[in-house]
Amino acid sequence: MSERDSTMRAVITTYFPMFIAALSLVTSIYNGYLNNKFVDFIQHNLARAESLRTCKEILEAHAQVEFRAKILSQIGQRSGTPAELTAAGNAADEAMIKYVSLATYLANLYPEARERYTKLSVDLQKVLDDAPKLPADDLRKRLDETGAMFTGMNDDCVRIAKQ
Repeated sequence: MSERDSTMRAVITTYFPMFIAALSLVTSIYNGYLNNKFVDFIQHNLARAESLRTCKEILEAHAQVEFRAKILSQIGQRSGTPAELTAAGNAADEAMIKYVSLATYLANLYPEARERYTKLSVDLQKVLDDAPKLPADDLRKRLDETGAMFTGMNDDCVRIAKQ
């Protein structure tokens, strides 16, 4: 074997494993980068899915609050018994509690909307408190006012869905 061959063999024996190690290091770094991107993707989709689920539930809760307000108004207009009014008031309070808890959860996810969501919850509670004394037309006007604010909340949900 010539000196040139032995030198070449020594160079290959020395540098080839280093080249493989360097490729392995680059592959490992790239794999870490991809895993980090994947985790970010999963977290974003999980937060988005949770937000959308909450948005779906708050739509239902808002409809329940409006429905319960209408029932309270009807009972109040026909001078229902105190037991009827209490039962309807309890059901309305239950719907309102669910609504407020979902609105608070959304407000925690999106702090820039906290003030609007709180105002909407307070206004809805006032409508429920006044519902037994309100005729149907007045109740509808008050619910339309809160409905406009709720449309803003729904628009936030649509914006979240598109992210």
